[in-house]
Amino acid sequence: MSHRILVADDDQHIREVICFALEKAGMTTTSVRDGAAALREFERRPPDLMVLDVGMPEMDGLEVCRRVRRLSDAPILFLSARDEEIDRVLGLEMGGDDYVTKPFSPRELVARVSVILRRMRSATSSEAADETVLTHGRLTLDPARHVVLFGETALALTALEFSILKTLIARSSHVLSRETIMANAYAVNIHVADRTVDSHIRNIRAKLAAAGCADAIETVHGVGFRIGRCGA
Repeated sequence: MSHRILVADDDQHIREVICFALEKAGMTTTSVRDGAAALREFERRPPDLMVLDVGMPEMDGLEVCRRVRRLSDAPILFLSARDEEIDRVLGLEMGGDDYVTKPFSPRELVARVSVILRRMRSATSSEAADETVLTHGRLTLDPARHVVLFGETALALTALEFSILKTLIARSSHVLSRETIMANAYAVNIHVADRTVDSHIRNIRAKLAAAGCADAIETVHGVGFRIGRCGA
């Protein structure tokens, strides 16, 4: 069964280019011209992945993401006409999985969509094969149920954040480079910018801090990251 992709952009030409490229790659698409329509379509029939333009009328892509994340961890790829770090970081911290700047190559966009979908399949199959519950300090990660707890508090992590945290806990005695973390999280060979990795780590830290864990992930400058004591 082909993956269903919801494309939301207020530029008809861009919607047509994206949909043509995705359909040529064997996916099915639904396109809408604004954020409010994207949210309605998502609630009517949740897609396998959303491509969201950051700047749309009615409701922008960031607000759509905020509302979707209350309901689902379905993957989201942001599009933006601006390559400003604040936009990229904000989108990723709100739960986006990737970010592509306009003008973009349709081939690259399809590749990044495929990467996210492949990672989702890989995570599902890996969790089915290995359902071992991981613990570290007061942190518990249950792959079978896709649940993370700090003490008794459940954390709402996106699929990518869950994968990153699982990688860190599984190798708790190691300092992991950004490349190692994302190679495990994405499970395919694709370039991911350092600031993208840092944004996801920052987001995980914030969610754990809100649950009472102030030492979730340590930065080892010039090397990478390792899991912290997590209340141990």
